[in-house]
Amino acid sequence: MSRKLELERPLVVFDLETTGLDVRRDRVVEMSCLKIGVDGSQDLRTRRLNPTVPISPEATAVHGISNADVENEPTFQQVARSLFTYLDGCDLSGFNVEGFDLPLLIQEFDRAGIKYPANPVNVIDSWRIFLAKEPRDLTAAYRMYCNKDLANAHSAEADTVAAAEVLLAQLERYADLPTAIADLHAFCHPVRPNAIDPAGKLVWHRGEACLGFGKHRDRSLRWLVQEEPQYLTWIAESDFTDEVKGMIRGAFRGEFPTPPDGYDVENKEENTP
Repeated sequence: MSRKLELERPLVVFDLETTGLDVRRDRVVEMSCLKIGVDGSQDLRTRRLNPTVPISPEATAVHGISNADVENEPTFQQVARSLFTYLDGCDLSGFNVEGFDLPLLIQEFDRAGIKYPANPVNVIDSWRIFLAKEPRDLTAAYRMYCNKDLANAHSAEADTVAAAEVLLAQLERYADLPTAIADLHAFCHPVRPNAIDPAGKLVWHRGEACLGFGKHRDRSLRWLVQEEPQYLTWIAESDFTDEVKGMIRGAFRGEFPTPPDGYDVENKEENTP
């Protein structure tokens, strides 16, 4: 590679494997860090941790780490101080780290009584670069799946024909894609089993209507009205469905959704990775 990073301080590229996908409650079971020094040196370290809480079966199915694999490993609390020393003064990078890994890592440090990062750091998320530099439009999809250039893009007929060809080409490329329309619909619209609205932006959690996304995932509307009203205001004024925004506005009036009769809350609240 002819182009190199211009570093003013070390850059740590990292990734976490965890007990699940709840940023506030789930824990780290494995962390890998590649520290790239200003001089170009590289130091790769990987460590498993005892999360002190069960690893969900869904998470184990993804990363292959079981409760037995980590029962004799140190806890995050035990390594927090040395890990802080290793990371302190470094910038950070990873793939989609801002969406999950970094917020969860900050929560782990907080539980250990350590404020991390102690000072502002630069975060280089290669997922954001990927989205910015690789267009995700019909023209790009047509070129990728059909190996053709889309003539007359943005004319209704050309776009319609291209979209149909892309779908058929996707079925050919991905053998695990279902071919039944209902199954394809389910594939295109995955929702948590406890979703309140079709998109899963609001979910049932412990009998309360809660957010199903973002930094306040699984926080109840009742709690958010009291503690983070500005966040709910942002949702109510942003590009969410009228159904979601209506429930947010109702929460500000003290009107909170309740699970419908016969809804088995306990069996529909699993967090899935």
